[in-house]
Amino acid sequence: MIEFHRVSKVYEVGPVKVPALADVSFRIGKGEFVVVSGPSGAGKTTLLRLLYGEEPPTEGDVEVLGQPIARLSRSRIQTLRRSVGVVFQDAKLLPGRTVYENIAFVLRVTGTPRREITARAFDALRAVGLSSRAQAYPAQLSQGEAQRAALARAIVRKQPLLIADEPTGNLDEEMAAEVLAIIKDIWARGTTVILATHQARLAAALGRRKLVLEGGRLVKDEGG
Repeated sequence: MIEFHRVSKVYEVGPVKVPALADVSFRIGKGEFVVVSGPSGAGKTTLLRLLYGEEPPTEGDVEVLGQPIARLSRSRIQTLRRSVGVVFQDAKLLPGRTVYENIAFVLRVTGTPRREITARAFDALRAVGLSSRAQAYPAQLSQGEAQRAALARAIVRKQPLLIADEPTGNLDEEMAAEVLAIIKDIWARGTTVILATHQARLAAALGRRKLVLEGGRLVKDEGG
């Protein structure tokens, strides 16, 4: 489903080359829950950006859902992204739209028939326990509710892959536990999940397979 083969990523900042990943290799099978851990600056976000096609690798091969990222055209990368749900530390909700409208918007722009949009949007909201807040605006949500809304938006198209970049980084312990419980439930329904965190305790508590990055290198691949 996912494969990194000797992947390196180097950013060029003016005349300076800044390595972000170095010779990283791993495979992730369908239905796995994998935690990418390591301190800030270890390369976690870069790894995820390679997964959803935001960045090309400098060296090596990245394959996602059977597609070789480096060889895809821009239009084919956009098509691939429709099969990947992404959640960030900042929920990135559209501030001028209600929770329902944020989710329905994703369905509209991907060509979902109008007659299906409402039912599918509320299915996603129920999955994250947020249907009662459908008409609230992002500014009216707690941080935990905003992150649950972001999860609903990420899963509304029932994508086979969910990528979560520090999804609990802005949350207190109780809210973080709620969001993680929802992510585990999404995984239990058959979605492949890749979750990045710099919080060592959280990574250990999840009890899943763990890829540990340090200085852009994969230093451990521990089974769950």
